[in-house]
Amino acid sequence: MSKFTIPDQTLYICTGSKCSKRGGKDTYKAAKSFLKHQPPGKQIELIRTECTDRCDYAPVCAFQPGNTWLKEYKEKDVLKILSTLMIND
Repeated sequence: MSKFTIPDQTLYICTGSKCSKRGGKDTYKAAKSFLKHQPPGKQIELIRTECTDRCDYAPVCAFQPGNTWLKEYKEKDVLKILSTLMIND
């Protein structure tokens, strides 16, 4: 049986149809690759969601805990936040 760990942060990225068209799917792939290549340390879990029902603001993502939402973001914005979170261990 594997050991269950609770992540320090969770990033939810919407990859529903409108968010995907506006960069959500590409951001999910970039964030997944970024986190895969980080040294051990802070645990950040990445979760892909289908729809957050905030299509007018697509693409959207949320960081938990803290309930921080990004709307109409660019991929570089998410990667910058992730790198900041990794540094602030």
